[in-house]
Amino acid sequence: MSKKRGKKYLEAIKKYQKDIFYEPEKAFNLVKELHWTKFEESIDIAIKLGIDTRRSDEQVRGAVDLPHGTGKKVKVIVFAQAEKVKEAEEAGADIVGAEDLAERIQKGWTDFDATVATPDMMKIVGKLGKILGPRGLMPNPKIGNVTFDIKNAVKSIKAGKVEYRADKFGIIHAPLGKTNFDEKKLLENFITFVDAIIKAKPSSSKGRYIQSIAISSTMGPGIHLDQQKIGAWMEKQKNIE
Repeated sequence: MSKKRGKKYLEAIKKYQKDIFYEPEKAFNLVKELHWTKFEESIDIAIKLGIDTRRSDEQVRGAVDLPHGTGKKVKVIVFAQAEKVKEAEEAGADIVGAEDLAERIQKGWTDFDATVATPDMMKIVGKLGKILGPRGLMPNPKIGNVTFDIKNAVKSIKAGKVEYRADKFGIIHAPLGKTNFDEKKLLENFITFVDAIIKAKPSSSKGRYIQSIAISSTMGPGIHLDQQKIGAWMEKQKNIE
């Protein structure tokens, strides 16, 4: 038996056509119009890439600083010792530790959103791979969260740094903001994120790289964008700025 939809949801979806491909401005307007819950939902993006995820040279992974953040309060833990402990605390880290923190995680605690570690602590963090890896919480030097520059790493994450990684289907999922963000902030976050994905294209990838783009709120339907016009649209926006 299919789940019965609420009256507010049914009224909201009348405002959009699922077979239409929208330009970004209209798409974000629709997402906000379709928002019907009492809480502020996350607005997320899903990008389908034309990559072969079975090949090691076609993995797409990285991080990008969104100009307006995601609207989410991010809980950051840091593995550090000596003078780096104070640096992490002053930068706004929620929890700082070493072996004690690792032991806590090994016992099942994963109530945090991001992990930062100094390189000398990776011998401890490495043992947590089976716990942190599947949750996307394992620090990696390629995305800047294995570093001695703890101050900037923590502040960047707190300010809205978003990590991305294509799943086994070649799809990247990431937050772009909240339904209470104005259109200008959402569009600027969108441009920054998509531009980062374009620049991350593997040199070995052939054919059309970005195959589809959709945005949605947590409880709302996916709004499909006209990806064939995205490149020209983004260049136009950059020129306006």
